[in-house]
Parts: sequence; structure tokens; C-alpha cells
Amino acid sequence: MKILLTGATGFLGFRTLEYLVGFNYVKSIIATGRKLDEKRKIVNSKVKYILGDLTNEIFVNELTYNVDVIINTAALSSPWGIKKEFEIANVLTQKYLIQSASRNKISRFIYISSPSVYYNGKDRFNVKESDSLPKNFVNHYSKTKREAEILLEDSALDYIILRPRAIIGRGDTVIMPRLINAYNLGRLKIIGNGKNLVDLTSVLNVAHAIERSIVANERAINNIYNITDAEPVLLWKNINTVIEGIGMKRIKNKINFGVANSAAFFLELISKYITKKEPSLTRYSVGVLSKNFTLDISKAKKILAYSPIIKTDESINEFIKWFKSNE
Repeated sequence: MKILLTGATGFLGFRTLEYLVGFNYVKSIIATGRKLDEKRKIVNSKVKYILGDLTNEIFVNELTYNVDVIINTAALSSPWGIKKEFEIANVLTQKYLIQSASRNKISRFIYISSPSVYYNGKDRFNVKESDSLPKNFVNHYSKTKREAEILLEDSALDYIILRPRAIIGRGDTVIMPRLINAYNLGRLKIIGNGKNLVDLTSVLNVAHAIERSIVANERAINNIYNITDAEPVLLWKNINTVIEGIGMKRIKNKINFGVANSAAFFLELISKYITKKEPSLTRYSVGVLSKNFTLDISKAKKILAYSPIIKTDESINEFIKWFKSNE
């Protein structure tokens, strides 16, 4: 089997590539991304790096020639930014990949989406894939991820869409590093009572879910699946595990949700009309850090044959060791 893996130079893509080369049925992987950090380079006879821009339609057409499966992990992922940039990075690239996949008769398209499409500013427990989505998405990221899903759903391709919740582990450059940076700037406080229950997802479990999607039977295709570690945790307890694990003092100070949300709204206005830069706090991040948010993954377990292969605390420790060695 020949696989095209987009976003292969990013956190999830790199760990997915690292995982997939271990399977005998995987004969070759075309790994693509904008640029490659040597620390994330996989040296393996199965892997061929072809770097480039997925907004270039000609480049995309060349990538997908003689490929069996496309795994699209590439995305512009941020709680804030310019609408047009998200549309180009998350929707236009998806459009080009789908068109090229159809032209080259690719058998399966696996897309990594986001459960941010479920976010409505409230506590949510055991959210199912079939639950209704909010009329207005919380940000450009979630809106364009859903638009990319729809493009795939409306295509004639066999597809599987995965929605992994809060990916963590070795190599994470998004979630935990953002929190650590906020801590170092003296801006990280427990929002609300600090007892909010959330799902996290080990990056290795996402890679495993992707592998399950590659070999999934006919019953499993043309479906959307929630993916998590299947063990909801207290968010702030785990954040403090990381903070203390890298040698800093645990977070004790708290801030009222209403106060934090109002501050975020004010900072968003400044960013939108004055600085044009990402605010240090957004209403989405306030919600993510204070609300309960868990997903029902029974569909993935039953139909996709997905089952977590690593626990959340193992991935937390994996991140701590990696971060300290790379600090």
C-alpha cells in the first residue's frame, strides 16, 4: 500500500509517520509538508519526503499520482487569525486534494478534523458525532474544519473523518507549550473552580486511529468518529502535573469565569481593531480551560475497532521528558 501523508512535518503528522512505518502492509509513504525540522525527520526506506505547498494545485496533483490512501493531517490550527488564511489553509487545500484524489482514483481519504466544531460555550458531556452542531462556530478554525468535512462528505470518495480531542504527547508544540508560555509570562490562572472534566487524546492513540482507518472494512467508511483516550480527566490537575514535572511551582491562583471571559472579550476587540495580533486570551480559550467537555467514542470502538493503546498519564510523562530534554 502506498500512502500520502500531508502535514507529515508537524506534530501529529510526524508521530503518525513514525507509527505507520512499522506495519508490513505499508510499502511506501510520501510525506509532505512546508518545511522539515531535522529533529522530526524519519529515516526509513519506506519514506520519501516531498516538500511543498498544498495551495499549489499542480503540486497536489503530482503528489497524489499512484497513491492508494490519502491521510490529511495538515491544517492551520489556532484560536485566532485572519479568516482568509484559514479558508486557504483548511478548505482550499482540502478541495485540491479531493479533486486530485478523484482524478487519480484513490481508494480512501482519511481526514483529521476537530471536535472544536461541537463547542457552544457550555459544559458538554459524552458528545456524540450525531449531535447537532452550533449554528455559529466559535472561530475561523472550527468553521473551516467543518467546511473541509463537508467537501469530503459531498465527494464521491470513500472517506473517514476523525475528530481527536486535545492531542498531547512527545513533540507537542501546540497545547502544553502554549500553557507553559502563558505560565512563564505570569498569565496562567485556574479559570473557574478548576474541577472541569475533559477528554485528552494521546498522539499515539490518534496515530492508531488513523491506522485503523486505513484497514477499516466497508461498514466503517463514510463516517465521522470521535477519538479520545477514553478516560476523562481533571484538566487543571493534569496541567499542574506538567508544570511541576518541568520544575515549576504548581498553579494555585484562580480567576472567576465571568471576569476571565470579559477580559478575553476586551482583548479580542483590541486585537481586531487595533493591534491585528492574536490576543493573549480569547473567549474560546477561556471556555476550553473552564468548561467540562467529554466525547462519546463508542462509535469508533464498535465500528472502527479503535481502542486506546496508551493512557493519558503516560503521554503526559512522555511530554514532560521530551520537553525537558529539548528545553
